[in-house]
Amino acid sequence: MQSKTITPVLMAGGSGTRLWPLSRKSYPKQFSALVGDETLFQTSVNRVTGADFNAPIVLTNSDFRFIVTEQLSDAGITKADILIEPSARNTAAAVLAAAMHIAADDPDTVMLVSPSDHVIPDTAAFHAAIQAGIGAACDGTLITFAITPTHAETGYGYLELEDIAPKGPTKLRRFVEKPDAARAAEMLDSGNFFWNAGIFLFTAATIIKAFEAHAPEMCGPVAEAVASATPDLGFIRLAASPWETLDDISIDYAVMERASNLAAVPFDAGWTDLGGWPSVWRESNPDAQGVVTTGAATAIDCHNSLLRSEADGQELVGIGLENIVAVAMPDAVLVADLDRGQDVKLAVDALKAKGAKQATAFPKDHRPWGWFETLVLGERFQVKRIVVNPGAALSLQSHVHRAEHWIVVSGTAKVTIEKHEQLVSENMSVYIPLGAKHRMENPGKVPMELIEVQTGSYLGEDDIVRYEDVYARPERPES
Repeated sequence: MQSKTITPVLMAGGSGTRLWPLSRKSYPKQFSALVGDETLFQTSVNRVTGADFNAPIVLTNSDFRFIVTEQLSDAGITKADILIEPSARNTAAAVLAAAMHIAADDPDTVMLVSPSDHVIPDTAAFHAAIQAGIGAACDGTLITFAITPTHAETGYGYLELEDIAPKGPTKLRRFVEKPDAARAAEMLDSGNFFWNAGIFLFTAATIIKAFEAHAPEMCGPVAEAVASATPDLGFIRLAASPWETLDDISIDYAVMERASNLAAVPFDAGWTDLGGWPSVWRESNPDAQGVVTTGAATAIDCHNSLLRSEADGQELVGIGLENIVAVAMPDAVLVADLDRGQDVKLAVDALKAKGAKQATAFPKDHRPWGWFETLVLGERFQVKRIVVNPGAALSLQSHVHRAEHWIVVSGTAKVTIEKHEQLVSENMSVYIPLGAKHRMENPGKVPMELIEVQTGSYLGEDDIVRYEDVYARPERPES
């Protein structure tokens, strides 16, 4: 690779509908380990780490910011700029904000813009493709990457290329929307249609100039949002007022489909955006019968099927299944024809219509300090499992409608009740009376785990009055 280093820009938002129930709005797919031991976000970051790359920039939202920092830390990434978008405005605004943030230091910096939920198994080949395009990018070309298709996929957009070069940038003729099955088969046979990966390479100055030419109405509000950004616990929070005026539009529609200085680097070393359960099945190395099992799943006389159990102690057994995906979560189960992978979003829509929380909420509720899950919920009582990260602390708070019992099962908790502090070790418990000001901290170097038993007339998460909070959350959270 040329001596000029690259700044990776990773998108880490998303609504999480196509891989329901494992991926949901509150915890989209990039934060899950769908293929391999690392999450998709972690593999995406590690793919663009090394001597040729600067520290990454991550675009995410307020709900995911602490998940991002935790997963970066677990991946060994100690330095990153995390930009917080005030609201979802699609990829155009996010890319322009990253470019303006970078250009403030060096407008000639080369940016590699990528989603954080894709699978690219061959990192060396991906780096070679970047090397093939970096010269043109430095010279003012907008580079995209054209993926050699392996089947007639209807879930991807396509790129039609001109004369296809074996290596290096190739002139892009046009973008093509997601086709129906017949058209996808025709494009596969033609040989000059490629999947659109949504991965781009260009300098900050080049993409800013492209926005000025093709989407000038976005430049002022984004520039103001970046210039008025405020630091927040190590994050960079873009200013909300100008941001809210922006259209919800992708970078393809806003700039790429209108630009003339665009070229594509063909890439044939394997790629998928894991856009549905069929993609997960294909990338999980099915056995001789075409079966993939994950977790506590057992397949008996099954063929071409995916069985996945995501709950400890929950056995999933399939007998005589053919072309089926079955995903079992603690609070939801999906059973579908493997060929109907693109229709999983219909399940999400149906659950939303009936008011089921499983449509969007993940069983584990991730918070700045760790996470919790509900084990049992009954009338006037709730039992939770709570895990607090080393050095983390919950807010100093009280409850209007409930009392709590805490039983520490692993580690040591530092507990404050009114003005009294005490250490609560493994197998010890403590009672928090209704209305008492209290705080829980983990002073140790390993995660602290406890069981919380709530009793009272109302057990909602909005029954919290915060007095002090290191994470600067509101005093009374919304329900």
